[in-house]
Amino acid sequence: MGNRLFHLYDRTVLSHPVLTLLLVLVAAVIAGLRLDQFQLDASPDTLVMEGDESFEYYQQTYERFETTDDFLVVSYQPEDELFSDSVINRLTELRDDLIDVDGIDESNSILNVPLLHSPDITLMTVSKHMKTLEGNDVPLDTARKALMENPLYQNMLISNDGTTTAIQLLLPSNERYYELRDRRDELEQKQREEGLSGAEEGELAQVRAEYRERKEAVSAQQDRIIRDVRGVLANYGDQARIHLGGVPMIVADMMAFVESDLVTFGLGVLAFIILMLGIIFRQPRWVLLPLACCALTVWITLGFLGWVHWPVTVISSNFVSLLLIITMSLTIHLIVRHREYQQLQPDADRYQLVSETVSAMGRPCFYMVLTTVVAFGSLFFSDIRPVIDFGLMMTVGILIGYAVVFLVLPAVLMLMPRAAQPSGALHRTPITEYLARITDNYRGTIVTVSAALAVVCAVGVSWLSVENRFIDYFKSDTEIHQGMTVIDQKLGGTTPLDVIISLEEDDGELSKDCDPFVDPDCEPQEQIDSFFSTDGAQLVKNIHDYLDEQPQTGKVISLATTIRLAERVNQGELNPLQLGLMGRAFPEDLQGLLLDPYVNEETRQARFSIRLLETSPKLDRDALFERIRADLTREMGLKDDQVNLTGMAVLYNNMLQSLFSSQIKTLGAVFVAIMAMFLVLFRSLRVAVVAIVPNLLAAGTVLGIMGLMGVPLDMMTITIAAITVGIAVDDTIHYIYRFREEIRRDGDYQAAMHRSHQTIGRAMLYTSLTIIVGFSILALSNFIPTIYFGVFTALAMAIALLGALTLLPRLILMAKPFGPDRGTTTPGEDH
Repeated sequence: MGNRLFHLYDRTVLSHPVLTLLLVLVAAVIAGLRLDQFQLDASPDTLVMEGDESFEYYQQTYERFETTDDFLVVSYQPEDELFSDSVINRLTELRDDLIDVDGIDESNSILNVPLLHSPDITLMTVSKHMKTLEGNDVPLDTARKALMENPLYQNMLISNDGTTTAIQLLLPSNERYYELRDRRDELEQKQREEGLSGAEEGELAQVRAEYRERKEAVSAQQDRIIRDVRGVLANYGDQARIHLGGVPMIVADMMAFVESDLVTFGLGVLAFIILMLGIIFRQPRWVLLPLACCALTVWITLGFLGWVHWPVTVISSNFVSLLLIITMSLTIHLIVRHREYQQLQPDADRYQLVSETVSAMGRPCFYMVLTTVVAFGSLFFSDIRPVIDFGLMMTVGILIGYAVVFLVLPAVLMLMPRAAQPSGALHRTPITEYLARITDNYRGTIVTVSAALAVVCAVGVSWLSVENRFIDYFKSDTEIHQGMTVIDQKLGGTTPLDVIISLEEDDGELSKDCDPFVDPDCEPQEQIDSFFSTDGAQLVKNIHDYLDEQPQTGKVISLATTIRLAERVNQGELNPLQLGLMGRAFPEDLQGLLLDPYVNEETRQARFSIRLLETSPKLDRDALFERIRADLTREMGLKDDQVNLTGMAVLYNNMLQSLFSSQIKTLGAVFVAIMAMFLVLFRSLRVAVVAIVPNLLAAGTVLGIMGLMGVPLDMMTITIAAITVGIAVDDTIHYIYRFREEIRRDGDYQAAMHRSHQTIGRAMLYTSLTIIVGFSILALSNFIPTIYFGVFTALAMAIALLGALTLLPRLILMAKPFGPDRGTTTPGEDH
């Protein structure tokens, strides 16, 4: 620490340790007052890019076509014949029990949908002869035929083989929730662009508060409904295979896995940390003090998040584990240095030991924290609010951790009796000694292997992608994985995608793209004036068939489905007059089922509702969307502004693409910032260059391995890049800072390297082992992104440690950035 700063610290913390601990306790109590407000946010908003125009279009589309993704799907595959009296009765009982769940507005199933199959029905008499399976005495064979031949129900409410059916459960609409969100977004945009008046500032605060409350209520309601529905389904699993699906269920289950992992594996990581600290230090105080610092850091940070109503999402759910890493690292470095002074100065009193420890470690720990914050600052470049929030949460938590460690640990040590002398020789740590000898004896080999590794990693990084499937987030033996598989293979797919086609403005003129006076060979065509015209209906059919042919798409429903159903009812193709009157021929309740969700005559738009197959091995959302857009404009003759894609699949893909561009591509800027901080810290360009190389290699190695293994970047694994940089930077700073101290003693680079390995190297080793062992337990999770997070975080720590204890000292010995080598140590032979 600087002299003035340390003098202030000495007069406050070290001179008044009891008061210091009381102030920290007060802060913890204040934080605890809002600990119950800490929450996990699983709303679909958390998977959307900040300011994504596609989100606004998505909202407009669902309002315009009066449809929603807020529904659950229950797949029902009985052991007996589906269309038998016993199974239909059992299915009816299940449907009735599900309808009784508080919050389920209505349901659709083979029991209540109109059959529309009778030789007496025509297009003009359909409203008089409409029947349902439960409302009319319809023979089961007739009902089966009607449902299996209906293009609307096929592969959606009933599988193509007739063995599986579905019950759609519509969740409550939340108009007020969407109104508040729209108004909040409107005011925030105006605030950014123009500024707000005093009244508008007050309105924005009120809208934010009400929106937050409404959001929590909606989330709690959906969680309860899903829990109650699952309770009902548990009573019917003895005679059928039953699974639950739907976007709300996927989001809820993702968050449930994360929440479970936070508790279960949080305790597991804590247990491993306790075990490792006990093995390393073998004294209770050196186990309890780090745990107390970690617990206080997490407690105060969670309380702060509760006070400011800052929810944790799937993306930021691992910030607690990372806070444990960084706080534990700070405490271990202080403890190791304290024990070193204790053994070197057996007659020193508590004050001398603590003050020398703080004085020696304050500056490197501060720069360690600062560079880690910069590493997580790469997340600020994201366009996704939860990713930005993750970076900000880590920034706040790291600063709190630094304050807690340098307030609590020294204050407690000032009050405790001097610890017993560390047992064993101070400078004996076989692993670090072994690494020091490798650095000595294999100079060229280390550099060559590192260069080769850099090339391999560059190839791996070039193979990185963000394409992933929701189903790959869950192990195959989990209920959600099995349910998604059944719904994909039997009931038309999982993730919703909408293609919106707009007709050109009807100005009564011929196509403006063709001028016969300029091009005599062109054939001018009249613009399509309605989707209910012959040309309009044919266009809809062509687009529908094209979308249905794509290997990644499941069920496709559109106006073409309704037209073909009408042709089946009419027992022949519809003439222009029948097409024009089709919208009026169906009764009002059928219009809400067959027409309104797929065509809007006022805006001259048609909607094609698609379900993507999450089980498709060829699922590449971005490539699929580009191909659809290109083919519809090239093959169907549509203009770019006539084709729009929307739905949760598009919003999620936008988020993934944004993650890739805003994070991977901005890591260079982060390294430039860290390089600048190295220059400030070490005041040497040569030292800064030497320091940055192992960090680049560590980050590149982890990302390269992910690319080579085909592990895609997603909303959780994308943060591994920032984590790797933060971990590697910490080790680099501590090692160079200690090496600079050691080289000043005798100017002998190799001797300084060995002493650094024997001192700060031990702290780095202890920290790394604790983190690696602790995070390895995450591999037992059922949530695949959590497994990747744990495994690659542990790998990043191992690579960072090896780089800091081999490549970094090798580069220092080669570059000699601290002046000429005045040592007499004979270098080892290169092997």
